[in-house]
Amino acid sequence: MRDFHLPGRSPVIAANGMCATSHPLAAKTAIDILEGGGNAMDAAIGAGVLLGICEPQMTGIGGDCFVLYKLPGSDEVHALNGSGRAPAAADAAQLRDRGQSAVPVHGVEAVTVPGAIDAFCHLSETVGKAGLEAVLAPAIRYAEEGVPVAPRVAFDWAQETEKLKGAARDHFLLDGKPPVVGQVFRAPGQAEVLRRVAKDGRDAFYTGEIAEDMLRALNEMGGVHTAEDFAAAAATQSTPIAAPYKGIEVVEHPPNGQGATALLMLNILEQFDIASMDPFGADRVHIEAEATKLAYDARNRFLADPDHTARLEHMLAVETAKKLAALIDPKRAMPSPAALSEQVHKDTIYITVVDGDGMAVSLIYSIYHGFGSGIASEKFGILMQNRGAGFTLEEGHANELKGGKRPMHTIIPGMIRRNGKVIMPFGVMGGAYQPCGHARFASNLEDFGMDPQTAIDAPRAFSDQGTLNVERGYPDAVRAKLTEMGHTVAVPNTAIGGAQAILMREDGTLEGASDPRKDGCALGF
Repeated sequence: MRDFHLPGRSPVIAANGMCATSHPLAAKTAIDILEGGGNAMDAAIGAGVLLGICEPQMTGIGGDCFVLYKLPGSDEVHALNGSGRAPAAADAAQLRDRGQSAVPVHGVEAVTVPGAIDAFCHLSETVGKAGLEAVLAPAIRYAEEGVPVAPRVAFDWAQETEKLKGAARDHFLLDGKPPVVGQVFRAPGQAEVLRRVAKDGRDAFYTGEIAEDMLRALNEMGGVHTAEDFAAAAATQSTPIAAPYKGIEVVEHPPNGQGATALLMLNILEQFDIASMDPFGADRVHIEAEATKLAYDARNRFLADPDHTARLEHMLAVETAKKLAALIDPKRAMPSPAALSEQVHKDTIYITVVDGDGMAVSLIYSIYHGFGSGIASEKFGILMQNRGAGFTLEEGHANELKGGKRPMHTIIPGMIRRNGKVIMPFGVMGGAYQPCGHARFASNLEDFGMDPQTAIDAPRAFSDQGTLNVERGYPDAVRAKLTEMGHTVAVPNTAIGGAQAILMREDGTLEGASDPRKDGCALGF
């Protein structure tokens, strides 16, 4: 239990249903859907789509999603891959011939076909029970009437404005400027898109006028996307992957997401006596940073489209983790392993919902970088993701850009099982940070006995591209010791990531936890 003398956030306890996410309006919408008779999948979809209006710099209908879920009365975890593919005509060789060494992060070449809408429609039909019209109604209303901009959203919006191009500046700036806290953001074009999807399903988005609007924006900028690319978009079922850590099992979505990176990192951490360390001391930060370097180097070598990912079993093997752990000097930082050209940044939303029947949903939904590619369609204002920046141009690499492939993704939903029973859907936002965040969350729970809210509140550090970013929640003495150990230490401008979790307690109640680094909350009824 937290010390009530100190600033902090209590967990939210409820009996009938719970949502935890990064914006209060979305959390309330999820609860409204549950109270109206919808199930956890209905609530997650409805609130998730709304987050594209509440946090448009983070996500939207031009993006992708990954979902883990369990059905009532079962502890089997199901996975759905809602990530889109590169256009059929895309080819890394063409970019290499133009002298490119990486996919242009904010170029039209980075735009992959959005996969989230197909996934949401599929899940609504196969798992939900309320129907798309009811599920999308709140997002349609808020897109039409507008949403007052929240503090963290306004902060992020102002950092990313320069990426917006052409029609995107008209749709996502107010009088040419990013909105300030409390200004109302409206997206009437997206409201119309959602009305049509509610009426006619995924075909309304991937064919006809809406698809033509997106294609026009892309083709005018030199994109090789076609109507056939959009019409062929389809979510796919996947088989989750998992690894034990102390008394729990962490379940992740398989590639092309980077969940395997989190499992490899946990396997590395298990080779050290983390529980004997100061939870907020330099020694733990150091071991975690070194494990991050090694696990992320493996990610860059192996993870790709599930049809092309190589050596996944090797990456998840405990023997591999033991060999990597042996490379770690407990007192001295190693040079960063050579990185490939994949772009990894920080922009995503996460939502988790559990209903009174025991259905649990872990859903992550993103346009990748802040405001994605910065390209939006003119009529409907659909902002296109830049997930193609997750490809490499290295010839022969498993993650090489090729037509019809899915790029390596940073976004990963998670679940935790104990003794075979699903006890917690959870997720950590933050682009590249996410596997490190999953591993740290699990370690906070198991090594230090923290409750979910305390585990989320705890300060974070992240070794990224040669710099060890250490939040201000750590004392200066920790940063000084890490510097002595050979790390290049910095305090990041933005708090590291964001997290949400719902513990399904043994007494049948639900315990929601939400990251104070974001604007959101946990709500239950």
